Amino acid sequence: MNRPSPETRDRYPYFLAIATRWTDNDVYGHVNNAVYYSYFDTVVNHYLVERGALDIATSTVVGLVVDSACQYFSPIAFPDTVYAGLRVGKLGRSSIRYEVGVFRNNEPQASAQGHFVHVCVDRPSGRAVSISLTLRAALEPLLPQPR
Repeated sequence: MNRPSPETRDRYPYFLAIATRWTDNDVYGHVNNAVYYSYFDTVVNHYLVERGALDIATSTVVGLVVDSACQYFSPIAFPDTVYAGLRVGKLGRSSIRYEVGVFRNNEPQASAQGHFVHVCVDRPSGRAVSISLTLRAALEPLLPQPR
């Protein structure tokens, strides 16, 4: 199996600073692997709320995670600051692949990186729906730019 290399900050157009918490550390003295998925959720949902594409309490369409993965390269520990970089790898009809790089303090390479896929679902019925124009417009700046 070919292991990916850590990516650099320039691969992500959006960043959110997230303070680590004492409780994030595990008995091995570093942030527990499960906490990284919380960072993924935090950067994506913060971005969507900030852009007016998600109202957590009232949106009739929500994103449900159907796939996720994370590769770990180097440890992070309290009291480090995490910088979560965000991009969109694929924007489909009803699904979005978010790609996240997690950077420790000012380090140039990711300590971890991964993805998760949201499927847009009508909250009342639970059925997949097309991505709204508002959401699509919010996500387009996160798509890879032609070089």
